[in-house]
Amino acid sequence: MDFLTLFLIYLCFVLATVALLCICSGRKEGFLARHANGASQVLSFIIPTQLQRVIQRALHRLFHTRSCLFVVLHIALQAAVYGEYTWEVFVYCWELQFHLLFLLLPYLLLAGNMGCFILCSQANPGVITKSNHASLVKIYEYDGVLFQKGIVCPTCNMEKPARSKHCCFCSTCVHRFDHHCVWVNNCIGAFNAKYFFLYLFTLTAMAATIAIITAAFLIQVVLLSSMMHGSYVDDQGQERAVEILFLIQHLFLTFPRIVFMLGFVILLTLVLGAYCCFSLYLALTNQTSNEWYKSRRYGCSHHLTLQPRDRQVVYKNIYSRGVWMNLKEIFKPASVLERKKK
Repeated sequence: MDFLTLFLIYLCFVLATVALLCICSGRKEGFLARHANGASQVLSFIIPTQLQRVIQRALHRLFHTRSCLFVVLHIALQAAVYGEYTWEVFVYCWELQFHLLFLLLPYLLLAGNMGCFILCSQANPGVITKSNHASLVKIYEYDGVLFQKGIVCPTCNMEKPARSKHCCFCSTCVHRFDHHCVWVNNCIGAFNAKYFFLYLFTLTAMAATIAIITAAFLIQVVLLSSMMHGSYVDDQGQERAVEILFLIQHLFLTFPRIVFMLGFVILLTLVLGAYCCFSLYLALTNQTSNEWYKSRRYGCSHHLTLQPRDRQVVYKNIYSRGVWMNLKEIFKPASVLERKKK
């Protein structure tokens, strides 16, 4: 084993250890956190302290503070996919006489997605300040389980309104906090949730559309070449009919970048589609990601009850007001005046 290989293995140990330290920081509970913390302590004996501090500061900078790294990565991935689509898939499909509007659809979705991206990243998600604190406190009532009256944020030195949370990335409390999205480098709160939902929907549609067009092109190539009716000679010299595996291998050797891009956008479509469905479920039930995650600790009931201390507290979502009103609240956040009328 040469020196470079040994160094790379050692560096992987260093990165894994420091990553475990960062993950476990501030999380003393939980089976996984305790064991990960123990493993990181064992590995820390073979890593120089100075190197630990340098990498830990770098990881903290990336994953615990606002950073443009993921925004740049997001733009680079989009540029790579659209570059491959434009220079190869679009040209080939145009020669095969695909409908022009069908080929231009990904660009239309890209324009809408970039607009939603800019709005989502630049909009105020609902930062709670001393000037708007009094009005935001009146919008949502405390449910007594996830949100309790009288809890003061130690950083902002203000009472937390119901459905708010302090974001450690932005170092501010956010009204109707959902989560901090590193891909837009901003919190998702009451006032930009609609932009994030549209951004996520258009991003999923972009990936799905490019996947469909690329798959249609490859299928057309196979049909025109009559490859499925052919045969090939295997390594043993035997003639075999063309199978799916051989077909995929042949297409990858003929159009390697296109097939690789197709696999990437299909995977992206599945992941984004699942997340888009989850976000739609949260919107229809008037929940945030933060509330959904916290509510997993409690049981479900049709009535909100505070059980005695020796029993588990039962949680009920008191903010849901029906599908239509829940969706309306996403695209038109509730104001104090609207709440007073109810």
